[in-house]
Amino acid sequence: MNPEDLLQEGSEEDKKKKASPLESLETDLKFLSESIKETAIEIMVEGLSKYPIFVAHQHEVSLGEMIFDRHEMNLDWTIQASTLEEFIEKKVIKKELEERFIDTYKNPNKYMCVFAIVPEGANFVFFPYAKD
Repeated sequence: MNPEDLLQEGSEEDKKKKASPLESLETDLKFLSESIKETAIEIMVEGLSKYPIFVAHQHEVSLGEMIFDRHEMNLDWTIQASTLEEFIEKKVIKKELEERFIDTYKNPNKYMCVFAIVPEGANFVFFPYAKD
């Protein structure tokens, strides 16, 4: 699913009434893009995982390690670094769905895999890194 798909739900009238929290997530991800990419590369180079996942949230989440605290950095979202292996270990992704996840996982050198948690639920979004 593309970030645009998540942002385009509802009518224009609905959008004017209530801006999607994902719009602020997109702003934060663009701002942090270079640093997130460096973290993803570090995770892969160190052999921690071939599948880095970044958890974006506005509440307390016990998944991954915090890399950007929204309060300290004056952002709307806190970003934590995790891996596919941790998601399976904590049963966020069922072991039997691991291959399906890997098949849909986009090139980690071009896209960040973001697990966006909002009050309505959570979903994976593959967000392109900013152009160099």
